[in-house]
Amino acid sequence: MPGELRAEWQPLPHHAAFDNVLNGGIIGTLLDCHANWTAAMHVMRDRGLAGPPGCVTADYAIRLRRPTPVDRPLQLRAWPVEMTGDKVIVEAELAIDGIITATCRGTFVAVGPDHPAYERW
Repeated sequence: MPGELRAEWQPLPHHAAFDNVLNGGIIGTLLDCHANWTAAMHVMRDRGLAGPPGCVTADYAIRLRRPTPVDRPLQLRAWPVEMTGDKVIVEAELAIDGIITATCRGTFVAVGPDHPAYERW
């Protein structure tokens, strides 16, 4: 998929909410951050910039579809679905062994010099 960004991460036992199940807050953080980077990379490519612009999360929603184990690597995948001006809508998913355990849809905004996140990369 054009603009898709992938990553792999190995949770540790202390990331579990309970026996071998990843904490939902960590899932939200992983998907938010991965989708934000996807938006920044999309804006960079779309505008021909030398580096990704600072982007912030305007909103995002997480759907926890099933427990996510912590005993093996998980895969993150995100892709832009729409861009209007400085806003990019991104969809993302978290999977283990090819099984999607959580999904996300969010709006991310490239910010200007009047924002604290400007040029933070």
